[in-house]
Amino acid sequence: MSTAAPMATIDVDRTDPDYRDWLKEAVRKVQADANRTADTHLLRFPLPEEWGIDLYLKDESTHPTGSLKHRLARSLFLYGLCNGWIRPGKPVIESSSGSTAVSEAYFASLIGVPFIAVMPATTSREKTRLIEFHGGTCHLVQDPRTVYEVSARLAAESGGHYMDQFTYAERATDWRGNNNIAESIYQQLHLERYPEPAWIVATAGTGGTSATIARYVHYMQYDTRVCVPDPENSCFFDGWRTGDAKTDCATASRIEGIGRPRMEPSFVPGAIDRMMKVPDAASVAAVRALETAIGRKAGGSTGTGLWSSLKIVSEMVAEGRTGSVVTLLCDPGDRYLDKYYSDDWLAAQGLDIAPYARTIERFLADGTWTG
Repeated sequence: MSTAAPMATIDVDRTDPDYRDWLKEAVRKVQADANRTADTHLLRFPLPEEWGIDLYLKDESTHPTGSLKHRLARSLFLYGLCNGWIRPGKPVIESSSGSTAVSEAYFASLIGVPFIAVMPATTSREKTRLIEFHGGTCHLVQDPRTVYEVSARLAAESGGHYMDQFTYAERATDWRGNNNIAESIYQQLHLERYPEPAWIVATAGTGGTSATIARYVHYMQYDTRVCVPDPENSCFFDGWRTGDAKTDCATASRIEGIGRPRMEPSFVPGAIDRMMKVPDAASVAAVRALETAIGRKAGGSTGTGLWSSLKIVSEMVAEGRTGSVVTLLCDPGDRYLDKYYSDDWLAAQGLDIAPYARTIERFLADGTWTG
């Protein structure tokens, strides 16, 4: 009886000391940014004292790249680096409506890799300017539905990494804590009169922020409810209501940064409690009311969240309930002066904000909501 020779160990060692040194330095730089910019302010929106309700805006516009997406971009870069996907000298490519690309261009520059943003041609000029300011390149497409395939193609052609925020946003962020946005909100509220908010209102672009907040609420066993407002020309609300993951929308959202033409993988419908479909004119009316109330301009997505938050507050007033509500100030309004703060743009879009402005004005005056 013959005996087979013992099989030899097959050993492939791909250790690359130069790459590991580069990787350690890249991760250090991204983590150092987190140490410098970990927290943002929690602003109060003025409401009548007798209501016994506090409304807060988590001001994400104070990040170095000026938006909520700074947190996401940092998480995505750490995720891509630690998975070995981002390599020295190879470009990072992202499909974006603008703000994520601004933040990713910043982090790409920080670690010294090229960056290409694939965006709809309707993206505001200020956002493209900011991407280029941080060293990125803008690749504009006419059909917003093609941003995914164009990004993947550019990554394949260049040997780079397609970041794909719409897939990885909900998994790149540690939703259990690690100073994510939800943990930050609760820490900042702990000395307030209502430290556990009745509602947190978060709009959805990728869906990653709402997923992070909702998961954290469930994990920490809070009673807070999570509401996700959706703008016109977005499929999230309909897909959530019907449970159809294939719901889509052919028209691009006018509210930059939120709303998508398809149900994105990072949008987690089962984690959230409530959604609202908010008219774009209401979003613009709300963001202009915000400037009147606190002297700050913000982007349209902030208006979408604020409109929904005021509606929730109106329900609490009508029911005689006290408590707190938190929403997000997502990015600064100076990126949208030619849009949400332009009456000419509103006229061209056929948007009449007057009825919604009157709803907000009357509500803040006497507590009556007519919207």
